[in-house]
Amino acid sequence: MEEKKLSERESLELISQMIHSTRKNLEVGSGNQFLYWGYFTTALSVLLFLLVYYTGDARWNFGWFTMFLFWGFMLWEQRRQVAEVITYTDRAIMQVWKVIGSLFVLTVLIMCLLTFYYGRVDFSLMFPLSLLYCGIGVSITGVVIRSRLVTWCPLVAFCFAIYMLMAYTIHQSSTVDWNLYFGLSFLVMMVLPGHYLNRKARQVC
Repeated sequence: MEEKKLSERESLELISQMIHSTRKNLEVGSGNQFLYWGYFTTALSVLLFLLVYYTGDARWNFGWFTMFLFWGFMLWEQRRQVAEVITYTDRAIMQVWKVIGSLFVLTVLIMCLLTFYYGRVDFSLMFPLSLLYCGIGVSITGVVIRSRLVTWCPLVAFCFAIYMLMAYTIHQSSTVDWNLYFGLSFLVMMVLPGHYLNRKARQVC
């Protein structure tokens, strides 16, 4: 069979259609992953802040591990709601977030191993690392779907992550306020882009 060569214009149109399809899947496809993760994380951060602040018991911070349960729920939802068309860019975004998810799992596993080895470990380091991991994932997603707002919204998260890491270098321990910084970061990094993408989707549909 003779292969049909696409002209430059046809190639650009094909790429545009793929990006448009990916945007639609991301925006409306499975209820918008950004909004699910953004609202859940923001609500959890406020809840844990209140529990730690009013009880004085830092053990409430272990509630952050419920994010792994939420992650499992989201994976189950994704398998139940499969997009009609999966483009190359869809797969690229899925692979990016698969790597990001692997980083989370790897980081927690290493921290747990170090806990057994040293007898103690500071899990608050997950705050800046999580902001960096998710921020990179969101920014790459924004680049793929050609959305400047999605690409640059994680800057707030990056700023808080740098502040937290700098606090470690000058031997300052984490505070209960870090929960709120974390929630605010997700509010700007995921909830804002999520609503923006849904609004754009409604205009197109």
